[in-house]
Amino acid sequence: MSATPVDSARESLAEALDLVRAAAGARAEADDLVALLVVAEEARRALDRIMVVATADLQRRGTFAERGYRSPAGALSDLLGWERFEARRRVVAAENVCPTTGLGGEVLPALMPATATVFAEGAAGLRHVEVIARVLESAPARRLDPETWAGAEVQLAAEAAALTPTQLHRWGMELVELLDQDGAEPDDGPAPINELRLSHFRTRPGGKLTARYDDAALFAAVVAVIDPGTAPRDADDERPVPQRQAEALADACTQVLERGRLSETGGRRPQLVVTVRLEDLERRAAAASLEFGGALTAAALRRLACDAAVIPMVLSADGVPLDVGRISRTVPDGLRRAVTTRDGGCAFPGCDRPPSWCEVHHVTEWQHGGPTDLGNLVMLCAAHHRLVHHSLWQVRMVHGLPEFVPPSWIDRTRTPRRRPVPVPASTHRAPP
Repeated sequence: MSATPVDSARESLAEALDLVRAAAGARAEADDLVALLVVAEEARRALDRIMVVATADLQRRGTFAERGYRSPAGALSDLLGWERFEARRRVVAAENVCPTTGLGGEVLPALMPATATVFAEGAAGLRHVEVIARVLESAPARRLDPETWAGAEVQLAAEAAALTPTQLHRWGMELVELLDQDGAEPDDGPAPINELRLSHFRTRPGGKLTARYDDAALFAAVVAVIDPGTAPRDADDERPVPQRQAEALADACTQVLERGRLSETGGRRPQLVVTVRLEDLERRAAAASLEFGGALTAAALRRLACDAAVIPMVLSADGVPLDVGRISRTVPDGLRRAVTTRDGGCAFPGCDRPPSWCEVHHVTEWQHGGPTDLGNLVMLCAAHHRLVHHSLWQVRMVHGLPEFVPPSWIDRTRTPRRRPVPVPASTHRAPP
């Protein structure tokens, strides 16, 4: 019996995997093992593309339905032993980056053509495709006109190679919310809920707290008390985040009971940073943001401004805060706030550490003549601060924003990496 194309492919793949395993042997050099990781990731992405294309083809043929499955994800889950979310991830990719069949039987182009291109090239992985699809299905994205929606898809695809899926999702949501300038239609939705439930365990010591805060200002006040104490104590601190948060809240309450006040590192009233783009300022428009709580309504803004430090922060069109112009070795509060507004936490690509866990680093060190001004400062968490000081990673400022140059063993081209800034809607256009 002659071998089928799939049999031949399986045999060739087995031979290739034997070569890969041999290359990972005990005598392999460190650089070879690093290169092998890159090869393995390239192979994984290539296999993902093959599976997505095959899934799309089976969907177009109606094979899953013919064999009794109402859902392609169910068929893949049973066939390959996947969890349903893993199967669904492939189905979502197939529906968005592969050609589809119209009602008349005609072949239609991919719904996300730019994403399809970077996925086919291996620049974006399967999770990136899933994230882009999720962002473009969000409520703000669905309110965009087709041309703006297509332009957002191009922007998301362009950033996929430089961002982790989590970072891409966060940036993508910022992008579509920026593009959705009018926002949702006003309605008489449910009243905001702020509640805290405390219950004692009946059969053992201790108890349980469950809370919900729809009010962004109240939530920001709670987080401002807890967050400084949630940072890992050191590199060996393996407590999970929920445990650190729970113990930080208990510590804050203990300080109040013992001293009648919180320590200097926590418990400051939330400082309100009024972030105004220069073009919006000229139009007499303003937007406000809280470091932890999120967006505020105009009424909440007026309420909080009566009892908080209001810090005006004017941004350029590129999102760069105006320089506070103070020069000293120690970063003053006003300048730290400017760095916080620009970087929003650790600026290292892919890191999501919040500002309260971060330190401000001099790009050109002070002892080497580096000034303490906005153009020479970057916010880094403790881990990435050490990395910049003790590895071959380099940080530099370009057009007022930080970017990071990886060592050659991570990226042979040493292509700089940076957190992207959402572009105003007027500059987004669909591809011709």
